[in-house]
Amino acid sequence: MDAVSLQLLEAQNKAAALFTAVVEDGLIQAGKLESELSEDIHRLARERFGVQRHWHKRIARCGANTLLGYNDEGRDRRIKPDDIVFIDLGPVFDAWEADFGRTYVLGSDPAKHRLVADLAVAFRQGKDLFETNPRLTAGELYDFVAGVATQRGWRFGARTAGHLIGSFPHETETQEPRRFSIRHGNPQWLREPDESGNARHWILEIHFVDSWRRIGGFFEELLTVPTPR
Repeated sequence: MDAVSLQLLEAQNKAAALFTAVVEDGLIQAGKLESELSEDIHRLARERFGVQRHWHKRIARCGANTLLGYNDEGRDRRIKPDDIVFIDLGPVFDAWEADFGRTYVLGSDPAKHRLVADLAVAFRQGKDLFETNPRLTAGELYDFVAGVATQRGWRFGARTAGHLIGSFPHETETQEPRRFSIRHGNPQWLREPDESGNARHWILEIHFVDSWRRIGGFFEELLTVPTPR
């Protein structure tokens, strides 16, 4: 594994440890506002993990707000005893970006627990496709994970399914802002190196929703760095 991959994987492992601490410390609890959960996570990240900045806004959503996309804003909801909650964070560790998202269920609703399980399956299938298809494009990957949503009885809840990741700030394209996002119709080859010949690294984001039940779930982590099965 190259040096950049190791740095990104280390940052992701720290983010995963942060999420574990969020759960073990009982921060996700009924009666708490989304904004309160976000502030509690921010405080924990700063005090225990030394996180001084996040490269994108912190997202903590519950209930019907889990249907919303990244750029959408809903009213500040209070977590209910049988709720579904997802967290999307972009902490920066030693100048390396992490982008990590997970979904949690309070209570025993089988549909919500199935959603959480299906998110992980879809991510693994999308990563398997990337690892076995060296000519995969961003558009093809988007269409694939959107298809998995349909197969499992959900709808894909976002126009994008990921983006570039790297050292902070990561590479952007001002002339073609959509080039480095995983979206329908994007012909960008995911394994194309950058202008210096270095491998680009991508995040894969899975957002499944059920508009009838008014629930959604989110799962994201590194696409291009191999992880143990």
